[in-house]
Amino acid sequence: MSERDMREATARVLHANDDRGSGAFYAPPSPPAVTEKRDAKPVHYKVICISMYTDDLKRLDDMVESLKARGLTKANRSALIRYALSGVDLEQVPKGL
Repeated sequence: MSERDMREATARVLHANDDRGSGAFYAPPSPPAVTEKRDAKPVHYKVICISMYTDDLKRLDDMVESLKARGLTKANRSALIRYALSGVDLEQVPKGL
């Protein structure tokens, strides 16, 4: 087979139109169809953004690491903040907050 024949054969394979479309030999598989379940947004929580001082974040991270060291492997910033919120007494919050 000549070099020209080889190129033509290669071109036919790479540009073949089949039921998957041109170039399907090297194309990635089509993603699965998106279902309504996947599109639905959770209603039991929201992602938010808050600002905190770096010293407070360091303290929070140290507390999380301490909890993890004690075996609470699912401890994280969010969980610790939610726990702290559950114990807040609004009557005890100082006016100069």
